[in-house]
Amino acid sequence: MNGTAMERFNLRDKIVLVAGASSGIGAATVERLLAEGARVIAAARRMDRLQTMAKNRPGHCLPLQLDVADPDSTASLIERMPEGWRNIHGAVVCAGHDVGGRARFDQADAETWANIIETNVNGTIRVCRAVIDQMATRGTGHIVTLGSTAGLRVYPGGSIYNASKFAVRAFTDGLRLDFGKTDIRVTEVLPGLTRTEFAESRWGDGDRATEFYDNAPGTLAPEEIADAILYAMTAPAGVNVSQILVEPTRI
Repeated sequence: MNGTAMERFNLRDKIVLVAGASSGIGAATVERLLAEGARVIAAARRMDRLQTMAKNRPGHCLPLQLDVADPDSTASLIERMPEGWRNIHGAVVCAGHDVGGRARFDQADAETWANIIETNVNGTIRVCRAVIDQMATRGTGHIVTLGSTAGLRVYPGGSIYNASKFAVRAFTDGLRLDFGKTDIRVTEVLPGLTRTEFAESRWGDGDRATEFYDNAPGTLAPEEIADAILYAMTAPAGVNVSQILVEPTRI
């Protein structure tokens, strides 16, 4: 080591896919990446939001409809992009939900619980599988998965969401090892409680969600998690930031 600072990885003109881009951490990540000069594929189910996001950003932000719980939607991901957008450097998988969660296991039916696994675990796997071939061919790339403190600590009413995030952590660790002899970097970002539309989606009740966040000792903003994602993606090329655990100061 000669003591000189290593150069940050330059994302300018690199193509990055953000799955789950229509709100919350995904939307904040799109904005951070665009500010770095990346070309961003903003992918989610809600095309109206994506089109608003991409407005007046031709060539820089591409809206793409994507349902990670739909095998056909993810399998056709690459072929549905214009040719000039297919050389994907990075993928940030933010899509996930806990609809019906924060409830004792017997208070929801099996299909409700299975849907959480389908999106959070299988959806992450599907997106990663859709982009990995070209990364493997090049020998370079970066995959970022969105874990959670729920993948480290189990809490009452979280049996299925906890299980999904423990699975994401194991999958991400395994993926990193699979490509450990290449220049493909794999990162998991594990946020603590972050104020997004997540709680409203869980319960379908905006007032209950607001009360939930307001009564917490501390919450994070989506932009703070996006900053962590950007930190990992702009680390020097020889550095793999394997995991980033981000929590509010007050927990």
